[in-house]
Amino acid sequence: MTPIDQSTWLDLPVAGPFDLAASARFLEGFAPAARSDAAAADGELRLAFPVAPSWRPVGVLVRQPAPGGPVRVAVRGEPSDVEHAAAAVRRILSLDVDGSGFAAVGARDPVVGELQRRYPGLRPVGFHSPYEAACFAIIAHRIRITQAATLKSQLAQRFGVPVDVHGVALPTFPAPEVLRALPRVPWVSELKSDRLHAVAEAAQSGLLDAAELRALPVDEALARLRQLPGIGPFSAELVLLRGAAHPDGFPVAEGRLHEEMTRAYGLDNPKVPELAAIADNWRPYRTWAALLMRVRREEETNEITTGRRVER
Repeated sequence: MTPIDQSTWLDLPVAGPFDLAASARFLEGFAPAARSDAAAADGELRLAFPVAPSWRPVGVLVRQPAPGGPVRVAVRGEPSDVEHAAAAVRRILSLDVDGSGFAAVGARDPVVGELQRRYPGLRPVGFHSPYEAACFAIIAHRIRITQAATLKSQLAQRFGVPVDVHGVALPTFPAPEVLRALPRVPWVSELKSDRLHAVAEAAQSGLLDAAELRALPVDEALARLRQLPGIGPFSAELVLLRGAAHPDGFPVAEGRLHEEMTRAYGLDNPKVPELAAIADNWRPYRTWAALLMRVRREEETNEITTGRRVER
């Protein structure tokens, strides 16, 4: 256990609607995002993770006393990690994006407008870092997402550093140097172990820096990510959109999203370019609108939780 007795309270600026409780429900109930390293209570969210660039463990308590009101965080960690941790939380909760223009997307697209009314204040909730997202992508290859989430949790429990976050013990995913030091990553194949080592090396070298990835044109960022062993088109989008939390990308490799769009817009076997053209109307919040589509699909079908495809 790593008890960090002193907390530094910081105010996080928020532009546009945001509801922390909606983010907490997303983390707890949506299988692709569900993880054991988050604990939520009314108006609060607890997170623990290794923070770049030091990759030391930090614990964060996030509070929003009133829906749509100010957001405050208490960061427990080394003093030099506090600002980095706060910046990571802003990215994880999509608070580093001005959301005041998102309502305009719903005004011009009734499908998105209905989703905004159904999930008020919900913004994308990302992985703690592109590094963790890439590790999850490697682990999840050819197995169910729920299985991958369990394996990722086991790695955190065994090799991560547990942190006491305001009375709640939370595990942190192993830092890159810890993962690289393992001769063989347990519970995965030798090929996946080698690929996880490569991801950890890339993280240590700065190739998975979230701000840098987001600053690149989307196609260029995806091409860089696909250079990593085991990171194909689908995984590269996961790392960029869910790891770096890029707010404006259309997942061209996300079949479930495409199926949901086909249903929602009443289309007949559309091709990906046709769906991408529809998503152009969501700019500059394509990731946000796509997330709402995926949340509704999983809420209504539970197909990822159950592992079965659902025809509607």
